[in-house]
Amino acid sequence: MHSILVVDDEPNYLIILAELLRDEHFEVFTAENGKKALEIVRTSDLDLVLTDMQMPVMSGMELLKEVKALNPDLPVIMITAHGQVEKAVAAMRTGAFNYLTKPFKNDELIANITKAVEHYSILRENLRLRIEVRERYSFAKMIGKNKKMQELYTLIEKVAPTAASVLITGESGTGKELVAHAIHINSPRKKEPFVSVNCAALPESLLESELFGHEKGSFTGAVSQRKGRFELSDGGTLFLDEIGEMALSLQSKLLRILQEKTFHRVGGTIELKVDVRIVAATNKDLKEEVEAGRFREDLYYRLNVLHLHLPPLRERANDIPLLVEHFVSKFTAQLGRENLTISLPALRFLTTLPWKGNIRELENTIERASILCSGNTIEPEDVLPDSGTENLSAAAASSFNPEEIVPPGTRLPDMLDAIEEKALRDALEKANYVQTKAAKNLGITKSLLQYKMKKFNIKKK
Repeated sequence: MHSILVVDDEPNYLIILAELLRDEHFEVFTAENGKKALEIVRTSDLDLVLTDMQMPVMSGMELLKEVKALNPDLPVIMITAHGQVEKAVAAMRTGAFNYLTKPFKNDELIANITKAVEHYSILRENLRLRIEVRERYSFAKMIGKNKKMQELYTLIEKVAPTAASVLITGESGTGKELVAHAIHINSPRKKEPFVSVNCAALPESLLESELFGHEKGSFTGAVSQRKGRFELSDGGTLFLDEIGEMALSLQSKLLRILQEKTFHRVGGTIELKVDVRIVAATNKDLKEEVEAGRFREDLYYRLNVLHLHLPPLRERANDIPLLVEHFVSKFTAQLGRENLTISLPALRFLTTLPWKGNIRELENTIERASILCSGNTIEPEDVLPDSGTENLSAAAASSFNPEEIVPPGTRLPDMLDAIEEKALRDALEKANYVQTKAAKNLGITKSLLQYKMKKFNIKKK
């Protein structure tokens, strides 16, 4: 049953409308002014507001604005007196679904209400489905409906409750830290600290102090005692990112902690005991590192009790639309840009790129496009990655169909001329025939552009 709020300052008219709508099997709420109407809007799950335009205390237009501030999608139908059409049109611009001019027929009213509540039902269903899709294809802030990602979620659920060490592999930017965090928050240790350290970000001496802590005076600059990441993560999870970059001397100390659960601070003599789960990650092949003598074999087997591999983005291209929607929503909120969307051609173009930087590169691309796009819609030219020309050429070559521009069987020189002429005309049209801008977009000089214009008899505008 759909719920309708009827607002009118004339008691008799309010009763008549309410009885009419109840006869049509609607649940009806009534209010004799805008303030009482807003209370009902805030506390009730409504499908429609039907309000008179001219009311004391709060006008119908003011009520409309307040309703839209509370729920932009909730339809509002305005009832106006004869001669108030201009106000009704203004209400439509403000967001009213429709307006009816007194006197109106009951059938006309019911038809408008039915159309409005059906429209709202579709909006709510779409929203519900979008939320369901996000929940179904996301796991602990990770997003993906790809089969490999779904299998990964299942593995995380199995791995998380254990205390075993985990090795996460995958290319840079695939989201290895998100997987580590997902393991932590789905484990019995979720209320304890999750601490991360990037083993590639610090030189060996600093990394040792960062991991194990140090005593006062243990080295130059050690002006006070400091706890390391192992102590800080006691009872919880320590995430060692880029473990393949760790020096051999530190690998032996890490191995001791994994075996004995004890260690010493740098410069310290007291043996400290910790209960820490180790989750490590690398973009290297640690087996190759072991064979090359750059990684301890015994440490490799200690870390690789459970192994999770993250696929690169190019192997899960069907996840790109979900990820793009997530990032557009994220940067819409962060940048304060309203109604930011991405066009279908831009989305299709994104699925053709190689994404060597994986999800991190995609996120950076969407952030840049959200900032630089001229309107509220992100277009293909807005999402060119930093390596723009090279990636665009590869993508264009794979998806380009010359027969869309020239007939089949056309000689190669004529085909190339036709393609070149179309590119020139499109670039000039897009640049409003500003030749400097068109030349820049084409990646050629202005003089070459002018020469080509003469060649193809393209006139200035």
